[in-house]
Amino acid sequence: MSESPAPVVYVVDDDAAIRQTLCSLLRSVGLRMEGFASTGDFLRQADMSLPSCLVLDVRLPDIGGLEFQRHLVASDNPIPLIFITGHGDIPMSVRAIKAGAVEFLTKPFRDQDLLDAIQHAIARDTARRQKEQRVTCLRARYETLSPRERQVMALLLSGQPNRQIGQAIGASESTVKAHRVQVMRKMQAGSLVELVRMADDLELADLAQ
Repeated sequence: MSESPAPVVYVVDDDAAIRQTLCSLLRSVGLRMEGFASTGDFLRQADMSLPSCLVLDVRLPDIGGLEFQRHLVASDNPIPLIFITGHGDIPMSVRAIKAGAVEFLTKPFRDQDLLDAIQHAIARDTARRQKEQRVTCLRARYETLSPRERQVMALLLSGQPNRQIGQAIGASESTVKAHRVQVMRKMQAGSLVELVRMADDLELADLAQ
């Protein structure tokens, strides 16, 4: 079994001294860091397939940090953001947090505050990626079900017993039981409760129509 890729902390700050300071800090605690002087460099060079987070200065020469956050949200890029700034205020921090930022730190900030925010952000991104992988796997399983098995699964999820399901689809109770066994086997569900959880992950309210 292959190991999960090591997470990376991306830092976008046009001040080379700050990038170097943060690089030394992060490497001192075993974190991989890549620094960029602009958001354009970040977009061109960062590997978004890796578990990661972005430490972003609010004031940048090409595009402001808050504007870049709006760009990421609009492009459906879910990388967790941590803002750092020497010119922040409360309204600015509120806007950033409401838009999904993990933290908004004003320079000079405590090293531990930044490290805590980074660990939280990486944990968030890792959990999101794991859920996406699980949903992809579940969707592939769901695609192996026949139309009748999907129909039976939908009725199972609505809480109907085999007899009522048989009446609804015009089949015998024994046939419903056979379909139910196939649904559980193909979805690799050990119980109806587990099947319900899978359906929640897949948002089967739409798929089961």
